[in-house]
Amino acid sequence: MKTMATQLSLLLQLGQRKSNVQLLIKFSLVLIFFFVAYSVLFHMLMLHEGREYSWITGFYWTLTTMSTLGFGDITFTSDMGKFFSVVVLMSGIIFLLIMLPFTFIQFFYAPWLEEQNKARAPRTAPEGMSNHVILTHFDEVAAALIRKLGQYGIDYVVLAAELQTALDLHDQGYQVVVGDLDDPLTYERLNIGRAAMVVVLNDDIAGTNIIFTIREVNPDVVIATNADVDDSLDILELAGGTHVFQFTKMLGEALARRVHGVSLKANVIGEFNQLFIAEAPVMRTWLEGKTLAESRLREVAGVTVVGLWEQGRFLTPEPQSLLGESTVLVLAGAESQLEAFDRSIGGDAEKEPAEGPVVVLGGGRVGQAAADALEDQSIDFRVVEKNIKIASRNPNFIQGSAGDLETLVEAGIRQTPSILITTHDDNMNIYLSIYCRRLRPDAQIISRASLDRNINTLHRAGADLVMSYSSLVAATILNLLQPQKILMLSEGLNVFRTALHPRLQNQALANIRIRENTGCSVVAVKRGGGLVVNPDPSIVLQGGDELVLIGTAQSEKRFIEKYSPPL
Repeated sequence: MKTMATQLSLLLQLGQRKSNVQLLIKFSLVLIFFFVAYSVLFHMLMLHEGREYSWITGFYWTLTTMSTLGFGDITFTSDMGKFFSVVVLMSGIIFLLIMLPFTFIQFFYAPWLEEQNKARAPRTAPEGMSNHVILTHFDEVAAALIRKLGQYGIDYVVLAAELQTALDLHDQGYQVVVGDLDDPLTYERLNIGRAAMVVVLNDDIAGTNIIFTIREVNPDVVIATNADVDDSLDILELAGGTHVFQFTKMLGEALARRVHGVSLKANVIGEFNQLFIAEAPVMRTWLEGKTLAESRLREVAGVTVVGLWEQGRFLTPEPQSLLGESTVLVLAGAESQLEAFDRSIGGDAEKEPAEGPVVVLGGGRVGQAAADALEDQSIDFRVVEKNIKIASRNPNFIQGSAGDLETLVEAGIRQTPSILITTHDDNMNIYLSIYCRRLRPDAQIISRASLDRNINTLHRAGADLVMSYSSLVAATILNLLQPQKILMLSEGLNVFRTALHPRLQNQALANIRIRENTGCSVVAVKRGGGLVVNPDPSIVLQGGDELVLIGTAQSEKRFIEKYSPPL
């Protein structure tokens, strides 16, 4: 702990506090002047009353009176003396009880406390930090990204412009550095030359300035940023952004891709080298009512069922798993294998047209992106939007409240196969999920979540699928950081690649029982320069092989703990 002498020394060395110290000296001189003047007047008035006291006594009376102690051992008898006592008392209250504490706090305690806070908030990144991610903005999205970075052992640092913000983040356990966002020296102190990436999630105007400043320091570092509006895409790229995304548009398109009821074809949701991950609804196919073992999909099409979505829950597939009308298969396979699956269920033919349009609740940026994606797929839709200016732009937009039954009926809620809930308010999305599930127990409900903590709540409210904005951002950034090593799909579902643990060498894949032990499924084996997609369970793993697996975040963690290769 620093000594008081050290603290005072530090305070006196501050150049910006010199003017404050001068003001404090002036105040002290004024206080001394009044103290001496009152002592002199005390003697004069006491002589006027026929009494005489020493100068020490005069100073004693002045101090006790000004400090409001007032022992009462020395008092005036004349009216003039009593009036003088009142004046001394009132001035003492003002000078000693009001101005002196304020002056001390303003010129001594507050600067000392500020220096203490500055010492707590670092202004440089830890020495030797490298391959780290720099975040120039902190919110719920950044917090979700930081959690994912920690899961994969990637270091990070948050840049905060405000000292109090930095202190709050520091107290919450985040690694933070305080500094000006538009100062090139700030990024030099962040070891930007050794950074893996800078993530700029500020608004478009501030983000442009930040990126331009970074490029002044380092022209090569990878910068990932978000564009709120279309017009900012080119500007952010011209400023120096390496990857410029429109995450709200990406979320809307992702929501639209999950709509069922248009085609029987498997919907590809991710690609990992030559490996494709797809989702396929069981409803109204020959698979409905069968168990996974009875479907014999591996023999029929060569695809592997690596998971099941059931009412918003991701389940590990078992041979006895029953495929019902609400089941969605998660498939892994090569492109040719998915085409064989499509042929097996008649996926080359379009379904009968749906009785009603897809209903999109919310016409904001996410809702508009979802509507554009549906229109590109020639899917009929209706968007319910309260803002009349937005609703008037498109004939498929209906102006009204998403909580109003008449408006929903006009939009086609009674006939729709799917409902997309896209508002940015999670409370509203939970309300609408419950309401729409009561109105349409058989419809597919897909909802957006702004905060990850509300995902499970939305599932309980009736949503079949929930997609989080913050998880989408985290997945996109992580896929950039470790390309072809990690592929994050829907909520909590990841494809990842890992080197083979030495104790798994020369063993048949079936004997390892990875799915039973961890919940992850092996979907491919990388051997040499090739990729064995959906390997036969009898394949013998060899030294130098890499496994490509799919599983939830929890099952991935279990696999890493059990089978992660030694460093």
